[in-house]
Amino acid sequence: MTTSPELDPNAVAPSMANLETIVSLSKRRGFVFPSSEIYGGINAVWDYGPLGVELKNNVKRAWWKSMIQERDDVVGLDAGILMHPNVWVASGHVGSFSDPLVECGSCRRRFRLDELPGAEDLSATELRDDTIVARMGLRCPVDQGPLSAPRRFNLMFKTYMGPVEEEANIVYLRPETAQGSYVNFKNAQQSSRKKLPFGIAQIGKSFRNEISPGNFVFRMREFEQMEMQYFVRPEEAADQFETWLPRRLAWYKAYGVTPSRLRLREHAPDELAHYAKKAVDVEYRFPFGWKELEGVHNRGNFDLSRHSEMSGENLEYFDPATNEKFIPFIVEAAAGADRAAFTFLIDSYREEEVRGETRVSLALHPDLAPYKVAVLPLLKKRPEIVQLCHAIKDDLKRDMMAVYDDTAAIGKLYRRQDEIGTPFCVTVDVDSLEDGAVTLRDRDTMTQERIPVEGIKRAIQDRMEAARRAIAGG
Repeated sequence: MTTSPELDPNAVAPSMANLETIVSLSKRRGFVFPSSEIYGGINAVWDYGPLGVELKNNVKRAWWKSMIQERDDVVGLDAGILMHPNVWVASGHVGSFSDPLVECGSCRRRFRLDELPGAEDLSATELRDDTIVARMGLRCPVDQGPLSAPRRFNLMFKTYMGPVEEEANIVYLRPETAQGSYVNFKNAQQSSRKKLPFGIAQIGKSFRNEISPGNFVFRMREFEQMEMQYFVRPEEAADQFETWLPRRLAWYKAYGVTPSRLRLREHAPDELAHYAKKAVDVEYRFPFGWKELEGVHNRGNFDLSRHSEMSGENLEYFDPATNEKFIPFIVEAAAGADRAAFTFLIDSYREEEVRGETRVSLALHPDLAPYKVAVLPLLKKRPEIVQLCHAIKDDLKRDMMAVYDDTAAIGKLYRRQDEIGTPFCVTVDVDSLEDGAVTLRDRDTMTQERIPVEGIKRAIQDRMEAARRAIAGG
């Protein structure tokens, strides 16, 4: 069920028909590489290249700015990846963090049941039905072999702490960052002297042993999360949920995601996680369908109650204004840095005909673009032009990511910067040596403006500030 207007799933076209388009661009231009590629790669692990790491860092900065820097009621945290194993017992991950797994009797490949052809729309109840494979006549998508009945597969990576691999030394690579916020609830609240409602936000690595990872960086075994836990009075949780949901949807739109490719989908009652009272996903129309981009959840007081019970630590909040003690409810906004960066990348892709040639560009918001400006010489064989280019670039680099490039003719240099999303190009020509002015080119409009060298940084900063004001106004 959706909280957005009803849509035919296929009525909204993705930004591109074929995922390979962005996979190829990412490899060629240095956004994302297959991990350990010289050894044949490792399934569902990817490395961010020189441009990709800038894009993802910019996405994380934008999220941090929105969730913490611009708010007085949310504080930051960086909890450890390795935690006491009882954390995951209390949270329910040891007992119930699993996906339905089926195995082919002939090729022995394993698949997530809900990602088999014909099974994508099964309800949570149907996915738990031992007879569902036989009743639907599902077969292996690789060799049409027989499939086993579904069984539950725990997604946590298990390892050992210390020199001896024994049961008593088992620890887990965290499958989510949220639990670090819950076990640090009192530490963060008391040290920051925050009153309810207040939130704890963090960005960090998580690990899930996915059965069927894929679709490029959409589903990986090692990924980065951006999660915020908002602690509220129980009677205020429903209203706070309804406040945070549109706020999180608006964040993606403000940074340029096409509104028609975003929607809200509420979880059905039998789909809700064991802790959730309500859950709504922000979904995006990828080339492989509508998929979750971020989840907003009313988690009730399950998490703090369970950790209080298992640890013996009192995690109640004392309200000095009313002399009340209670365990807060939690409204969670859980996003993925990788999925967000992927979404901004894929949604910004543009193709158009310019003078009989195909122009490819990434219409990334300037704050997200890996490079903000490229400084280009019209004639690289003129040392004085090159010298002025480097002087301008070095000055710009003090305040923004800037790059110099002279490895092609000016037209090809523009196209190269367009394709990696650089919003501005500065061109130094022969006239620049005489009149002290350079050409500032805009990526999206391709318009050019002559500006004095001493005013070029201010001109770029003004344009970037205008883009930020558009976010605030949106």
